[in-house]
Parts: sequence; C-alpha cells; structure tokens
Amino acid sequence: MNDLQKFSDRLGSAVCVLGALVLCSMAACFHSGAAGQAAVESVSAEGRVERGDIKKIAITFDDGPTRFCTDQLLDGLKERGVHATFFVTGKNAEIYPDLIKRMSEEGHLIGNHTYSHIQLKKSNREKFKQELIKTNEIISSITGQEVLFVRPPYGTWDKAFEGELNMFPVLWNIDPLDWCTDNADCITRKVVSRAQDNAIILMHDNYDSTVTAAFRIIDELEKQGYEFVTVEEILFD
Repeated sequence: MNDLQKFSDRLGSAVCVLGALVLCSMAACFHSGAAGQAAVESVSAEGRVERGDIKKIAITFDDGPTRFCTDQLLDGLKERGVHATFFVTGKNAEIYPDLIKRMSEEGHLIGNHTYSHIQLKKSNREKFKQELIKTNEIISSITGQEVLFVRPPYGTWDKAFEGELNMFPVLWNIDPLDWCTDNADCITRKVVSRAQDNAIILMHDNYDSTVTAAFRIIDELEKQGYEFVTVEEILFD
C-alpha cells in the first residue's frame, strides 16, 4: 500500500469524527491538492474548448438529499435559474424520492455517491461496486434516466469501474470544507477567492450554513461573469 492510500484510509476513518476540527487542514491538503489536481487533469484530458469571455463553473452538492436543507437549496436555485449537480446517496434517495424527482424535473444533474457513503478500499471493492449499482437503480427508478456520473466518497476510485459500469468519476477543484464550519461567510470567501474558469465546487446539502453560503457564492460569482452549469458541461464541452 503506498503512502497516498495509507493517508486516504486514515482520512476516511477520521472524517466520521466531526468534532475533530484538526482534520480541516489535513482535508484541505488532500482534497484541494491530490484530489483537486486529479480533477484538473481529468477535465484537461477531455480537451475542453474555451469559449471567449464566458467563464463556466459548476457547483455540486454531496451526501443528500435531506428534507429541509435540500428543499431550501432547490427553492433558491430555482429562483436564480441556476442548475447544480447533486451526488446523492442511495439511502437518502430511498427516503426522499420526491426530492430526487424534483431535482430531475427542475433540470439538475443527479449523480451517484454510493448507497451508504462507503469509502473504496482494496478489501471492499465488490461491496463498493454493488453500492454503485444499487444506487443507480434507485435513482433511475425515480427519474427514468440513466446515471452516468459518480463522486466516490473521499475521492478514492478504481478506474476499472469506468468500463465495468459505464460511469465517469467527478472530483473537484474547490473544497471550502463546509462540513467542519457553520460560518457561511468563511465558506463563501474560500470559494469566491479560488473561483476560476471550469472549476468544480464541492459542497454538501445537509447544512444550513452551506445553503446560505451557496446562495451568496452564486450571487457574487454571477456578478463576476460566471455562468453556473452542471458538471457534464465542464467535463465534455
């Protein structure tokens, strides 16, 4: 096992202890560094075409849906005419099928975040794969659409799944670590200060502070000339 995998395993276990705020700095190095760089490389590998002065950016939300936060988030996105990408867990999709249906009907892209938020390891590859399959089936049964995109929890991925499941991994460039702070101003500043063309923002739709920050981020970046799009437009346009 190489050093990066050992680090990833330790990080995956530690994240469960939300009170351990010291992980914020570790996660910043890992997500914004290794995983964030992977996102940049995967986007670049698609040979995207820059389009004049239009700056595109994608805002994504993991771990939901949740009853109150996702409801409020969808209301605000609809009011602003913005489409986001939601990477949902199969477990929550089963609990809130109405929110999954609403996401689809309102033009948002829905991706797979495993059934139980499991982290991929060498010892659980088959279980991880089966969670992806199960979650795809749950989402498709609600929306009637095929699920093509997956955000692997903690950024741990096996490239062989792309051929086995016909799914594309989506990582990120900007991680404000919204899960370890309730300061919406801080979250907003982190994202706005790091915004760039074709960036992918990682957030979570199960915190009130994230919902507040998301609207501030959208409003500010639109003033700066950014257009919010779903991740497929970043990866494949």
